[in-house]
Amino acid sequence: MRSMTGYAYCDSIVHNTDISCELKSYNSRFLDLTINVPQSMAQLEPFLRKFLTRHIIRGKVDFYLRIKKTYENQAITPNISLARSYYRSVSEIARSLGMEDQVSLDLILRQEGILQMDRTFNADQWQQDLQPILDLIIEHFNRTRIEEGKALKADMQKMLTTLSQAIEEIETNAAQMEAIFSATLKKRFAELLEHEPDEQRVMQEIAVLLVKYTINEEIIRAKAHINALQKEITENETPGRKIDFLCQEINREVNTIGSKNQLTAIGQAVIAAKDALENIREQAHNVE
Repeated sequence: MRSMTGYAYCDSIVHNTDISCELKSYNSRFLDLTINVPQSMAQLEPFLRKFLTRHIIRGKVDFYLRIKKTYENQAITPNISLARSYYRSVSEIARSLGMEDQVSLDLILRQEGILQMDRTFNADQWQQDLQPILDLIIEHFNRTRIEEGKALKADMQKMLTTLSQAIEEIETNAAQMEAIFSATLKKRFAELLEHEPDEQRVMQEIAVLLVKYTINEEIIRAKAHINALQKEITENETPGRKIDFLCQEINREVNTIGSKNQLTAIGQAVIAAKDALENIREQAHNVE
């Protein structure tokens, strides 16, 4: 089990260039992946996206590849026409604000694309050289998610024990519910038999009481879902979505039991079960 929250950072040198790679993620229902690379390296984005989607199932994921320093002597070409366009637009804004004297050369030079490095970008070579760096950062990233996942798993197991105990308490008191049902049924028969019995009316009353008080089916289904939930938590490496679904199914059965309840003990067990389920569902939102 892995948390959707993770972080990893790595510095390296590729082709005489100091780079840094940063990978971070947090909770999201689906995989929401954002790739941030310098404009000159835009060709790497499909390669990076394919690599990350192969290793991450879901979460809001941000990946950054930054150039920190280059050690090569490279020709730098100014884009004069783009600089003029920037200057005209910035000057127009400045005049409208009464700040025309504040349009500096430094401001124009800081705009993207004004100064361009003349070099051929070998995407295939960069992909090959980035591979071991990406393998390292995903290893560190998964390590942080696994560590947090252990804490989430322990908390879920604790809540699952509480949930199982609540269902066992309900099952223990189900016989008493049956006794209340029998007593109510006998009383209703006695009331009906004071006068000429109506067989159809008697059958209708029996059907209504059976639906109203019997909870055996709900208990059986709830226990089956709990077993499936236990299996997901212990065996599935990415159980997040399945946990949420099973919790919904268990909650449906618990709600039905609560609506049929006639005993204080079962009512308390229903409350405990719903509280445990809510905690498990909350934690499932943090699990991949």
